[in-house]
Amino acid sequence: MDDLRINGERLWAALMELAQIGATVKGGVKRLALTDLDKQGRDLVVRWGREAGMSITIDQIGNVFMRRDGADNSLPPVMTGSHIDTQPTGGKFDGNYGVLAGLEVVRTLNELNIKTRSPIEVAFWTNEEGSRFVPVMMGSGVFCGAFSLETAYAAKDTEGKTVGEELARIGYRGDQVPGDHPIGAYFETHIEQGPVLEDADKVIGVVPAVMGLSWYDCVVTGMEAHAGPTPMGLRKDALQVATVIMQEVVAIANRYPPYGRGTVGMVQVFPNSRNVIPGEVTFSIDLRNVNDELLNTMHGEITAFIDATRDRTGLGISLERVSYYPPCPFHPDCVGAVRNATAKLGYSVMDVVSGAGHDAIYAARLAPAGMIFVPCKDGISHNEIEDAKPEHLEAGCNVLLHAMLERAVAV
Repeated sequence: MDDLRINGERLWAALMELAQIGATVKGGVKRLALTDLDKQGRDLVVRWGREAGMSITIDQIGNVFMRRDGADNSLPPVMTGSHIDTQPTGGKFDGNYGVLAGLEVVRTLNELNIKTRSPIEVAFWTNEEGSRFVPVMMGSGVFCGAFSLETAYAAKDTEGKTVGEELARIGYRGDQVPGDHPIGAYFETHIEQGPVLEDADKVIGVVPAVMGLSWYDCVVTGMEAHAGPTPMGLRKDALQVATVIMQEVVAIANRYPPYGRGTVGMVQVFPNSRNVIPGEVTFSIDLRNVNDELLNTMHGEITAFIDATRDRTGLGISLERVSYYPPCPFHPDCVGAVRNATAKLGYSVMDVVSGAGHDAIYAARLAPAGMIFVPCKDGISHNEIEDAKPEHLEAGCNVLLHAMLERAVAV
């Protein structure tokens, strides 16, 4: 079994064919969740699953499970998957690779007439991207009970269309209650979406964990005044105080390497006039790290810094935490299966903690889970120029094949 390999050309051809649905002029893909293009993509992948002899189950939030029977179908399936919805300016590989790598595993097992003790399933989850509907990772989130089906159904896009309505319209509002679907183990293959593997010249990233994140909205309130007549010492400049806080966000992240992250990605300045001292600045803060202790420490430091800045400047400063996702360590058995497969196949490898969210985070709440990363060109993702080498995608799928076989057990 050590010499088993998937068909890399077949995997690449499937990725390129799916990428034609919603293809953009710049070479990317725009296939937003629950649109007509999403329906076309879903229909194609489901057809491929049926042609591979798999049975199809769809739950009430539109998650699709494609099942290859095992020798003992009473066992929970060893599952792999990801998503096929994209960003408005998305690429060919984000999410899609994880789904089609799972399909290629099944096609390879069929071709070689290999039976597994446990069933194998390939899943694709609804609205992972969150581009059209919020929250992100909606399908897997409902599946694991992170939020209710009713909350998801009520989510609206910018045109006022709801998830519940759109699922029914495209024919993917299934019957199975989300979560009433056992998982024995879960693996997800994905392009890294960052530059670490490419920079280190490694082929496989073993993912031991996903970073946790804290998101905040910060508002600094000063006083608008004329930029000419108002002396520097008498100003209540909200922007200058805000920039001090922004620099501290970066400083906090740098104090907790290697996985500390600190980002200010959105800034709104009022009144945003060339010759008016800013009276109010609203901005986002994004803090991340790999464990709760460090993330909580970072939270405490930004809170204390803002309190001290408020006292020092006399300006009004509010800080509201608007979102929190705890760090997600993956199961040692699944991480170990990925390590074993990579060693068996002889690929260069390193550990890469994920800084982005994935459906595997929610799957890990219900079953042992792990992830496999492969490089993407220049670390670019969520972009039409997103790219990956065919040989790297093939390598990641080979690792997936052997990791799943370790858990599902060939008979």
